[in-house]
Amino acid sequence: MSEENLSLEELYNQSIKLIKEGQITKGKVVSIKTKEVLVDVGFKSEGIVAITEFSKDDLEIGKELDFLVESIEDDAGALILSREKAMRIKGWDKIIKQSQEGDLVDGRPVKKVKGGFLVDVMGIEGFLPASLSAFKNVADKDILYKTFKFKIVKINNLRRSLIVSRREAMQKAKEEAKEKIWQDLKIGKTYPGLVKAITDFGAFIDLGGVDGLLHITDMSWSKISHPSEVVALGDKIEVMVLNMDKESGKVSLGLKQRLPDPWADIAIKFIAGAKVKGKVVNILPYGVFVELEKGIEGLVHVSEVSWTKRINNPGEMFAIGDMVEAQVISVDKDSRRISLSLKQLEQNPWLDAESKYPVGAKVAGKIRGFTDYGAFVELDGNLEGMIHISDMSWTKRIAHPQDILKKGQKIEIIVLSVDSQNRRIALGMKQLQSSPWTEIAAKYPLETEVEAEVSSITEFGVFVKITDELEGLIYSSEIDKDKAAQLKPGDKIQVKVIKIDVEQGKIGLSAK
Repeated sequence: MSEENLSLEELYNQSIKLIKEGQITKGKVVSIKTKEVLVDVGFKSEGIVAITEFSKDDLEIGKELDFLVESIEDDAGALILSREKAMRIKGWDKIIKQSQEGDLVDGRPVKKVKGGFLVDVMGIEGFLPASLSAFKNVADKDILYKTFKFKIVKINNLRRSLIVSRREAMQKAKEEAKEKIWQDLKIGKTYPGLVKAITDFGAFIDLGGVDGLLHITDMSWSKISHPSEVVALGDKIEVMVLNMDKESGKVSLGLKQRLPDPWADIAIKFIAGAKVKGKVVNILPYGVFVELEKGIEGLVHVSEVSWTKRINNPGEMFAIGDMVEAQVISVDKDSRRISLSLKQLEQNPWLDAESKYPVGAKVAGKIRGFTDYGAFVELDGNLEGMIHISDMSWTKRIAHPQDILKKGQKIEIIVLSVDSQNRRIALGMKQLQSSPWTEIAAKYPLETEVEAEVSSITEFGVFVKITDELEGLIYSSEIDKDKAAQLKPGDKIQVKVIKIDVEQGKIGLSAK
């Protein structure tokens, strides 16, 4: 052999890599066949790799990749390489160098097995126990080959095995996110949030890992009855941090604070004495609330509705949504209160009541209502007077005004007194006739005996009818107790006149 040939052989031998089984080496894809790929690793022959070990991106002529030398010469004398095993070994080395138990890593579940899932982490097959997967009620198609965060629970270097947990990764990620939010939160700043729960007193807002309370009083400058009037479950809203305490984990949020306070310049907007218009938004036993503009409400107290009518139930006069005209009585910025009046827009009819209804005048009216002690009479469209039961009849004892009068009945009465300051007019029915007691005293002198009919029995005596129009009282001391106990209304009894009071209009009787 010539020197030239020897040098060429030496050069050839020097160009061939020294390759050992079990080592990882660089190789270049030179040919892609149906089931296998030929790879040049610088050895005397090309290596063979199963095509199933390549991803679509790696199947490219000229692509340089890492391979594990499985066999330098198999039974057929071929060089056998493995792409998957090279990736697994390099991935394991990477895990050992870069990660430790407790770290978060990205992984893809690739297969569902008994007791959990196999997860690809940096090319290493890790095991995800079902109890640590947090995949409850999630379909396999939404799990397999999707990337998730996992926490490394255990690394076994001898077995090259890895146990991971998605549940703990989620918890850790949540804690890290929560910590970051606590660091970012500043009082007075605005943040996006999600309405996650609604109660009667407010709504809980998820700020991305930290929950805050949006109280009902901080939702709107206007009065609202329930938080659901402003927010709904799942709403995305911008809220302002009003207060926060990391130790207790409490965050107070505001929605209305993002808008200007409508009460800031209230003294300029609404001046005492000014006429205003508004909408009835709430009706309570003591008055009605009127919305003058968004976020500003005033109260018309029941005493400020009418000069003359007694308002027992504002709901009978007003309905939610009614538009009303009122006069501003007072404005209290600090207490956020505006007092309104409807009656102040009208002339006070009590100013000329005394001249309009002089004492002794006969007037007409309509029965408007009753109490136990009398009846209310509407004199005209504005004023109201009252007939006391003692002024309904000279001789009859009136137990219930409804017994002799009906609501809506038109009657004539006499004005007995007018008190403009206290807004009272006393009226009388019996005064339409002169008192019959002078005649009664003459007709029934003392010691006169008559037969009477029992009308009612009381603790202080027995009331009896002497005539249909005249009642008298048998004093309890003037009738035997046993006899009184046996009496009932309608019974006849013999009585004697023992007292007559013409001034008081009373006749006293004795049954002894």
